[in-house]
Amino acid sequence: MRMDSPPIPSQRLLGLPPIVCASTRLLVLGSFPGAASLARQQYYAHPQNHFWKILQAIWPSSPRIISADSYEKRSEWLLDRGLGVWDVYAACEREGSLDSAIRKAQVNDFAGLARRCPQLRGIAHNGGESFRHAKYTAALGLPVYKLPSSSPANASWSFERKLAAWREVMAAAGLL
Repeated sequence: MRMDSPPIPSQRLLGLPPIVCASTRLLVLGSFPGAASLARQQYYAHPQNHFWKILQAIWPSSPRIISADSYEKRSEWLLDRGLGVWDVYAACEREGSLDSAIRKAQVNDFAGLARRCPQLRGIAHNGGESFRHAKYTAALGLPVYKLPSSSPANASWSFERKLAAWREVMAAAGLL
């Protein structure tokens, strides 16, 4: 008689710290870092993710930041423009990188972050999974925007279409 072993429980994953400062005016919230981002401890580290390419296209007169510079320089580049980055989830269980695989998620403390960012003027959710939690960010009393996901899994949106939507939100938030 064969005995099946019990399933191995999923590992609890911890998210990344926010990239913010006192002068952050718009906060982009993803859902939770993908496997490549967690491994490198960098937001949007997957080479096929459009996040960095979109922002470089929005601010083309800036020095190129996509892959040549360090993550620290790219983070400073965002902050210099009033843009912050974080995620909706502080921790979760997940196999792989897809949002649909997220289980037992813990939502981040948005009110606490807002206190650290007195210039914050809006929240932009990067994708549908993040936007599912817009009720929490709307409670801050700031404008809330829904962005198309910069993820390569969002293949139904072309780069140009994503860029136009992101540019519109950046303009609405006064970052252009």
